[in-house]
Amino acid sequence: MSYRTKLTNTLIICCFCIFLGHGQMISRSELNDSIQNFSYFTIHKDNYFISGFPLTNDINSNTADAKYQISFKQMITRDRLPWETYLFITYTQKAFWNIYKDSYPFRDINFNPSLVLGKTVFDKNQKLEGIATIAFEHESNGRDSIYSRSWNRITASYITNLTKRTVAEFKAWVPFGYQNGNPELLEYTGLAEINLEHELKKNRLYLNVLLRKGLNFKAKGAFRPRLYFAPFGKNTSNQYIMVEWYWGHGESLLEYEEFRSMIRFGYVIKSNEFNFFRMKN
Repeated sequence: MSYRTKLTNTLIICCFCIFLGHGQMISRSELNDSIQNFSYFTIHKDNYFISGFPLTNDINSNTADAKYQISFKQMITRDRLPWETYLFITYTQKAFWNIYKDSYPFRDINFNPSLVLGKTVFDKNQKLEGIATIAFEHESNGRDSIYSRSWNRITASYITNLTKRTVAEFKAWVPFGYQNGNPELLEYTGLAEINLEHELKKNRLYLNVLLRKGLNFKAKGAFRPRLYFAPFGKNTSNQYIMVEWYWGHGESLLEYEEFRSMIRFGYVIKSNEFNFFRMKN
């Protein structure tokens, strides 16, 4: 068994071996009131600008880079649809920028719009237990010829608490429309991912880990831990300094087959999509 395979298996086992805890969760009425006060337009995933270098290659202007992401969500309606669901659209754009090379070229830009139907799930005491979604997603890099990469997928996700301070998102997808440009994509992205976030210090320090395994028996997939630190007092602006390590494949569509081990750090406006699951004091 290779070093990469052993490391991947160890990380997966560690992430699943978490003691399930309990706490005071938000109630149905409190959640409904919160949704009515929401802005229609909010951030979706993290919005960030980070820069860094590889851990497996020489560090120079060709290997160091910057990565940034812009992501937002627009609610279609605050009113509940049939089966107590909500409809919204999202858009995420991720760019890989060779800012240390002459002329500062963009290596790849990935565009990811989606249409999402979400449903809140409550326990027998009418406390929030989870949020389930089903979505249609498209992702492409907007290029043509041999550099074109795109795929479509129907995704299902579920967000819930694992412990008082740990929130998990389980996400799976059924892909289609990807065979022409990138027929081996699933060998590197797989059919599912797990996103875990642990609150180390309330409103100040968080650890987030994403795990993805390709459809193979080799160590293809991704392991991406992030550490967020808020240096700004009570942090009402939701701004953090972030350190990210990306280890694995599929970081960008254009080079999804390439293995990368990149460490980057920079500024982030953190996503608030896990906030409903923060235990109340």
